[in-house]
This record gives sequence, structure tokens and C-alpha cells, in this order.
Amino acid sequence: MNALTSVLIVEPSDIIVEGVSAILNTGRKFNMLSPLHDADSLEQRLPTVQPDIVIVNPTLMGSNVRQRVASLGRQFPSVVFVALVYQYVEPTVLEAFRHHVDIRAGRSALLALMDRAIADRDHTPLDEPAENYELSDRETDVLVLIAKGLSSKEIADTLNISIHTVNSHRKNITHKTGIKSVAGLAVYAMIHNLMD
Repeated sequence: MNALTSVLIVEPSDIIVEGVSAILNTGRKFNMLSPLHDADSLEQRLPTVQPDIVIVNPTLMGSNVRQRVASLGRQFPSVVFVALVYQYVEPTVLEAFRHHVDIRAGRSALLALMDRAIADRDHTPLDEPAENYELSDRETDVLVLIAKGLSSKEIADTLNISIHTVNSHRKNITHKTGIKSVAGLAVYAMIHNLMD
């Protein structure tokens, strides 16, 4: 008989925790750990309880969800982090998680997702390269001009650089921020007070 998969739910709503737990307990292959109602003590609790899967409400992870989830992934590479969603969450935030599930999904969707998470647990996650994720001064300049709606050619003309260089900066910006859309980059620039 296979060992049970340990699952930790991080969610303040008892109704949601009990509902997800009830669905997962029907398959009898999950060991439901005592839930956390906030993510403040998550880093301290993970080494103690050693879950295989953490189902977490991303809104509890603070303002920099992507970096926090990436950091947790590096500290606990065998843990699969799943976002539990029941309100709008930026797609770039969801990309930080290996999987996400909407609570409006049915029982079969949740169980299928958990099967995928179990399969992922057995695969070593891709290591993120140890590199600086802060934007360089030039990347910041390019980001601001992107946020202002300038095309690559207009950015190249404004900064007196080649279009190829602009496109390289755009790729680096996307890689470092995890944001692919112009609208998302504009929001990023505003949040980080980069706009005039």
C-alpha cells in the first residue's frame, strides 16, 4: 500500500478548509494536517509537519507572492504549492504556483488536480538560476517607456539603442518580473513608483 500524501491547507475559512478536506478524505490517500489560518508562520511550520502538498490562499501570502512562493520552493523543493482561488488573482501571481484550483470547480476537478500534484511531487522541480531579479537601471528605463505605451522602435529611438537591445531588455524584464503583458508591466511600474 502506498504511503498517504500529507496535505496542509492554509486558509482562514473553516467552511472552505472542511469542504476541501472532506473531498480529499473520500479518496483515502491523503493525510490532512492541521490547517493554518494565515501564512505568517508557514516557513516555521513546514519543516515540522513536512507536507507533500500545501494548498494555500495566495491572498494570504503578502504583497510579494511570487518571491515568497519561489523562496519557499527553494527551501522546500519536495513540497508542491497549490493556489486555492475564490476571488480574482492576477495571472502572474498564479504562475508562481505549480497548480491552482478554483473552489467553484467540482469534486472531480479537485481530485484530478491533486493527482497531478502527487505526480509532480515525485519529480524534482526546475531549479531557478541564482541570479539577481532586480531590474537594472536600463531595464527600468525600458519598463517605464513600455508602461507609457511606446513601441520597441520608439523606445530604441528615445534611448539611442538598437531595437535588438530593447527586445533583449524586454525579455529580461519579463523573466525577472514574470509579467508578460504591457498592461501588467504598467501596473508593476506604478506599484513600484517608477512612473513620473
